[in-house]
Amino acid sequence: MNGTDPKLLILLLTVTFIGWRFFRRRTGKSILDKIPGPPSNSFWAGNMLQFDARDGMDFQRHVALDYGSVTRMHGLFGQPVLYVSDPKALQTIILKEEHIFQEPLAFRMTNNFVFGPGLLSTIGETHRKQRKLLNPAFSTNHMRSILPIFYGVAHRLRDAISTQVKNGPEEVDILNWMSRTSLELIGQGGLGYSFDPLTENVQNEYGNAVKDLFPNLQPLSMFVPLVPLIGNIGPAWFRRSVTSLMPYRKIQRVISIVDTMNKRSSEIFNARKEAIRQGDDASLQQVGGGKDIMSLFIKANAATSEGDRLPDEELVAQMSTLVTGAVDTTSNALSRILYILAGRQDVQEKLRKEILEAEAGEGLSYDELDQLPILDSICRETLRVYPPAPTIFRQPCQDTVLPLSEPIVGTDGHLIKEIPIPKGTLFIVGIMGSNASKTLWGEDAREWKPERWLSPLPSTVTENPTPGIYSNMMTFIGGKRGCIGFKFSEMEIKVVLSALLSTFKFHLTEKPIEWNIAAVQYPTVGKDSSVPAMLLRVELLKS
Repeated sequence: MNGTDPKLLILLLTVTFIGWRFFRRRTGKSILDKIPGPPSNSFWAGNMLQFDARDGMDFQRHVALDYGSVTRMHGLFGQPVLYVSDPKALQTIILKEEHIFQEPLAFRMTNNFVFGPGLLSTIGETHRKQRKLLNPAFSTNHMRSILPIFYGVAHRLRDAISTQVKNGPEEVDILNWMSRTSLELIGQGGLGYSFDPLTENVQNEYGNAVKDLFPNLQPLSMFVPLVPLIGNIGPAWFRRSVTSLMPYRKIQRVISIVDTMNKRSSEIFNARKEAIRQGDDASLQQVGGGKDIMSLFIKANAATSEGDRLPDEELVAQMSTLVTGAVDTTSNALSRILYILAGRQDVQEKLRKEILEAEAGEGLSYDELDQLPILDSICRETLRVYPPAPTIFRQPCQDTVLPLSEPIVGTDGHLIKEIPIPKGTLFIVGIMGSNASKTLWGEDAREWKPERWLSPLPSTVTENPTPGIYSNMMTFIGGKRGCIGFKFSEMEIKVVLSALLSTFKFHLTEKPIEWNIAAVQYPTVGKDSSVPAMLLRVELLKS
């Protein structure tokens, strides 16, 4: 059955959905039908196969940048899907009416299957309690305390690549090294556990599972809206048994990945909990000396009031959530920066000069590292133009009205100043559309120009602030569901770049690199390869 046509499987699973959709209340023309956007590409899938396609980068940019601050797409069976990048609308969705615009149930249930009941799959009071316990571990003060861990891992990475290129420039799979490094950093700094010595080409089962998760989930994205229809049938063990019997190779691959992640997360959690139970001496003997995020999380949970205390199941779920979020997003962002610098030797040299003069590759304090202007501007600009995770969904749990900072012109020629939104309308938070808005950032908004951060930002940006938690952009979202680990990610990027650029020079190869759509964008060598990889030619600098 491995050759079963996935479209046939989707058709069979959507019979119930079609009936439900047919009898849904939707009479007459809605104002949503007057919002401009691309024509439907399919009766049953609308534009979503285009939008979610692995090679859908051009289409996503078309939707985000060519229609205005609100774009209407067609979802399953013609359901409206709104892509929104208007600043006032985003303020409403992310901050003002966050309790109304929730992550869709289908996505929360999918996240619960993949990660367990962690930050990505909970809402309301449960989410609040989880975040309250985790927040101190991601504070600036805690980042300062674990910075030596980051430099230690970065120096091991530098030594490993040096061995690989000691006899002359070589093609190196940079993505592989960045993934291994990110896993080891979240392992030591996040879990108090070492995954990878970074001294030889070892394979790590957990690391491979994390790296393979999003590319294997992407082909199954069309199944996600159907999850609520089957996700509450019977107990969890029954649903799991039924899922395991599905004759579709890609579903079975995702199940195998999830099993690996959950098994290792539970093992690491139990080891951390036992070390804490034994006291400070045992914790100090662990990787990271007890300063890791999970140790702080476990201790804080034990010390909190019984009403706010989380069950072990939720603590374990945070581990897979943190590891997956930290590894793919940061390693791919690092790979993207090095890829850009390999093609812009002038910028690479300027950055290297700044790093060498500050001796940033050997070790700086958190505040000194944060104040390197060229390094900072390159990080910000890359995260602005190339957000690693450009698609976030929201869905209102009641009817509401979405205000706009500027009217949009409807397909009938009339101005639309605000949009009545029916309960259940699917939204895509326009990260790319906001970050590259010419209205906000100017005519050069779509260009990669790190020097823009070395001068005051345009008043259009500062006077029309987005609800993002990072540098007037939406890359890490904002509000109660903003990325909790953005400071961890930023520090990792800066430390690794400092260690590498003070030691190596990076060049493009003749092999083309394609950036592919998934929950987190990832590179491959050429369009035909399905294996995440990014090759650069690496040259060891003379002392």
